[in-house]
Amino acid sequence: MSNTRLTRKNFLQSMLALGVAACIAPMSAVAADAYPNRPIRLVVPFAPGGNTDLMARILGQSLSEELGQPVVVENVAGANGSIGASRVASAAKDGYTLLFGTAGTQAINQSLYKSLSEKNLDDYEYLGLVAYIPNILVVNESRVPAKNVAEFVEFAKQQAEGLSYGSPGAGSTIHLSAEMLGTTADLSLLHVPYRGSAPALSDLMGAQLDFIFENITPAMPFVTSGKLKALAVASEERVAALPDVPTMIESGYDNFVTGTWNGVLAPKGTPAEITERISAAVIKSAQDPDFQKKVAEMGGQPRAMPPAEFKRYTQDEYKRWNAVIEAAGVEKM
Repeated sequence: MSNTRLTRKNFLQSMLALGVAACIAPMSAVAADAYPNRPIRLVVPFAPGGNTDLMARILGQSLSEELGQPVVVENVAGANGSIGASRVASAAKDGYTLLFGTAGTQAINQSLYKSLSEKNLDDYEYLGLVAYIPNILVVNESRVPAKNVAEFVEFAKQQAEGLSYGSPGAGSTIHLSAEMLGTTADLSLLHVPYRGSAPALSDLMGAQLDFIFENITPAMPFVTSGKLKALAVASEERVAALPDVPTMIESGYDNFVTGTWNGVLAPKGTPAEITERISAAVIKSAQDPDFQKKVAEMGGQPRAMPPAEFKRYTQDEYKRWNAVIEAAGVEKM
């Protein structure tokens, strides 16, 4: 008699489990199909007003149109972007918290911070690269009377105490570009870190610094107005917005290509149905002529790199910047 009751109980439990599973499966499918049904956060791991912030807001508008929901840019600055990036890596895997990643967060910090490593690159789903922003070497001619890179290097070597340069912080592409030139040309340089590009550019114009390797976007208005002198762009080819400014390669420095880039990432483990939907929207936005025009006006180079290629690119960038950091002897933090 007890065996009969036990069997009947097991039967009822099995039927109940099957019923629950049958309900859950369609609900999961509906949840994926319904994505997104509320606003999406796009985390910018730097302060408002900078190059990455401006690019994120341009992309956010396009993504909002593609996904049918508001894309809200949230600035979470600190530690060369690693604080904001870490916050996204540990966020819910539901597609509502995304990272607007950069060369710093995805390729440099892993070699710079003791708490990170190359393994950190696997904490994300790579959804698409959208833009590349080259760096540009600018000087205040009242302090550095140079018309080109050769004259800059010659002048620098004549200064007993070396030249000073600013950056928005240790480990930024701006800092590492200057260190790269110092290593290559055997220059003595003094690094002056700031809390952002704006105060560094202000001090350069105020003749309190000698030069900066700045992202082209914030530097370009000062170059076009004549307040600062551009000696070279660190891109493979000349920038359309500044056609008369030669590249570092043209200036005699082979393979001197530095800058930052921007792409969209999600926490590792976000369902494929969701990442595929976001990725399609990211790539479509990056290919939009209006977006590309705005990027070019900022001095950037539009990109529309799909997930697998974006991930490989990030890994190659990690290796390249790690070599720069080791050659310059930059101390880990």
